[in-house]
Amino acid sequence: MQCPHCQHHNSRVLESRSSEGGQSIRRRRECLECKHRFTTYERLELLPVTVIKQDGERQAFDRSKLLQGMVRACEKTDINFQRLEHIVEEIEANLQQQPKREIHSEAIGQMVLQYLRQESEVAYIRFASVYGRFQGIADFVDTLEQLQREQHPEPQYLTMS
Repeated sequence: MQCPHCQHHNSRVLESRSSEGGQSIRRRRECLECKHRFTTYERLELLPVTVIKQDGERQAFDRSKLLQGMVRACEKTDINFQRLEHIVEEIEANLQQQPKREIHSEAIGQMVLQYLRQESEVAYIRFASVYGRFQGIADFVDTLEQLQREQHPEPQYLTMS
């Protein structure tokens, strides 16, 4: 492993431990040349997933982009960053298990909405407003009414004939 300080190619591992819930290994290393210490992470190489955007453009799946959008939607809510990272890991694992290597951005957005709905109504609405490209207040009202109907369904009355 190349030292980030002096670019020497030999280092020794001082310590290894599991990280990210067993999804990676964190290694503390020391350069044999300059004695600089640095950290590396070893992860399972995942098959690339291509995201098909709404305009038809294709991009490589970027977990940091997904996490960034979720963080923005969850600002000033009680959802902590570690929970959001865990959700992104679950979504990424779900994508890796799919037989297709290409997935529409709408499907990823729906996965995010399912998780955020369980976490926070505010975060759900914020993410839905960007993901669903809300055009005005009517889009917000429709989504809020749908949420309310699903949480408090109207009672079903039996009719006697």
